[in-house]
Amino acid sequence: MSSPNSVSQAVVIGAGIGGIATAIRLRLKGFAVTVLEAHHSPGGKLTEIRQQGYRFDAGPSLFTLPELVDELYQLAGRDPSAYFRYEALPVITRYLYPDGTRIDAHRDPEAFAGEIERQTGEPRAHVQALLDKSRELYSLTSHVFLTRSLHRLSTYLRRDTLRSALQVHKLDAFRSMHRANRARFRDPRVVQLFDRYATYNGSDPYQAPATLSIIPHLEHNLGAYFPEKGMYDITLGLFQLAEELGVEFRFAAPALRIVHARGRVQGVETAQALLPASVVVSNADIVPTYRRLLPDLPAPELTLRQPRSSSALIFYWGMRRTWPELEVHNIFFSADYQGEFEAIWKRRSLSADPTVYVYVSAKRNPQDAPPGCENWFVMINTPSDQGQDWDALIAQARADILRKLEQQLGAPVAPHIACEQVLDPRSIALRTSSHQGALYGNSSNNPFAAFLRHPNAARRPRGLYFTGGSVHPGGGIPLCLLSARITAELIPDPR
Repeated sequence: MSSPNSVSQAVVIGAGIGGIATAIRLRLKGFAVTVLEAHHSPGGKLTEIRQQGYRFDAGPSLFTLPELVDELYQLAGRDPSAYFRYEALPVITRYLYPDGTRIDAHRDPEAFAGEIERQTGEPRAHVQALLDKSRELYSLTSHVFLTRSLHRLSTYLRRDTLRSALQVHKLDAFRSMHRANRARFRDPRVVQLFDRYATYNGSDPYQAPATLSIIPHLEHNLGAYFPEKGMYDITLGLFQLAEELGVEFRFAAPALRIVHARGRVQGVETAQALLPASVVVSNADIVPTYRRLLPDLPAPELTLRQPRSSSALIFYWGMRRTWPELEVHNIFFSADYQGEFEAIWKRRSLSADPTVYVYVSAKRNPQDAPPGCENWFVMINTPSDQGQDWDALIAQARADILRKLEQQLGAPVAPHIACEQVLDPRSIALRTSSHQGALYGNSSNNPFAAFLRHPNAARRPRGLYFTGGSVHPGGGIPLCLLSARITAELIPDPR
C-alpha cells in the first residue's frame, strides 16, 4: 500500500458502521482516508451507554451474517478473531404471547419448526416450507438487490440477474407479507411471528411486499450470533482495524459543506479547515446530506420525499434482579397486531398495547450488569418524528409497557428499575442525524421501494458517493456493510 502522502485523498462523512467499513475498503484501495464524525466516538447508531455499572448496546442488537464483518479483517490480511469474537445463539428469540403461549426460536430450523408445532399445533411442514421459500428468495434476489448497485446497467446484463428476472413471479412482490403469511399458516400466533420480520427494516407487514419474507432466512437458516463483548464491539474492532491501516478519524468535527466545482467534488469544509479530496463519501442520512451539506445542488426530491421508515422508543433499564424467564432476545406480542401498525402508520401515534422487545446482553456477558442484576434494552416501534407530542406519548408508553411486562411475567417490574435512560425519535434524529429519527431511511412499504432508494454514487458532482442505511441496499448492520462494499467497488482506484 502506498504512503498516504502520495495517494489520492478521500473524506468519509460519518463514523457509523457503514462509514468505517467504507473507510477501511478505500484505505486498502490505496486512498489516504479521513473520517469526519460530529460526535466524540465512533459507531453512529451502533454505540453504547454506560450508567451506574450497567452497559447497554444503544442501537442494533441482533447480529446476523457475521462473515461480512470478518471479511473486512480478511481483506486487510488480519485474523478476525484477534479483534472480534462471537458465538451462535442456541435460542435466537423467545416469543411470549398474551394468552401465555411461549415459543423458543431455536437455532436449528427443524427444532424451531417442531417447537412451533408443539406450542401452537401449526404443522412443522408449514414452517419448513416458509424457511425454504425464504432461502429461495435470498438466492433469487441477494446478488441483485443486496450485493450490487441497482443503478448500473451492468447489474442487469449479468447472466444471474437475467435468470432471476425470468423467475420474477416468485418474488411475490404484489401481495403483502401479512396476506402471504395468512395464506401459509392457520394459527394467528404463527402469522404474527413471521409478520414481525417486516419491522427489521422499519416497515409494516400489512403494507410491505411479501418479498420481505427473505429476512427469516438470515436468522433461521443462517443463524444469529452474539458478540462476546456486546454489539458495540463490532464498532470497536473495526475502528481499531481502520486506525491500524492509517485511516485518520477526526471526532467532534462535523462536516459543514461538501465543496464542489466544475462538476467535481473538491473536498469537505469543517469549522477548522477545508479538507481537499477527490472522493467524498457521505455516511450521513441522505436528507441532511442534501439539505445541509449540498444546499447549492439540485436535490433528488422524489427520493428525499419518500415515506420514512418507522422509528423506536427505547428504555434502557438497569434492573436490580435477574429474570430467568428471559432469553437474550425476547418479544412480548401485542394482542392486536394490526391495530398496533395502524396506530404507527395511519395515526402516527402509539398503540396502548404495543409489542415489546426486551434485549438482555447480560444473559451472555454478565459483565454488562452488576452481580445479580440485568441490563434491559426495552423497545417498541414508533412512527418517525412528525411533530407529535412525544413527552406525552413516552409517559403513556412507559406505563403501558410496564403493565404489559408485569402481566406477562407475573411479577412487579417497576420497583426493580435502578436507573433509566430514554431514546426516542427526536433524540435519535439529534444524535445520528437520521431525518425524522427514521431508523432505516425510507420505508419498504411498496414493491418498488428498493429502486427508490438513493444510489451509492452521484451522477453530479463526480467523486461524490453515499453509503449507509439511508441508501442502497438499506439499513441494519448487514446491509450497511454491503452498502460499504458496493460503494467502494464503484470508486475507481486512485491514480
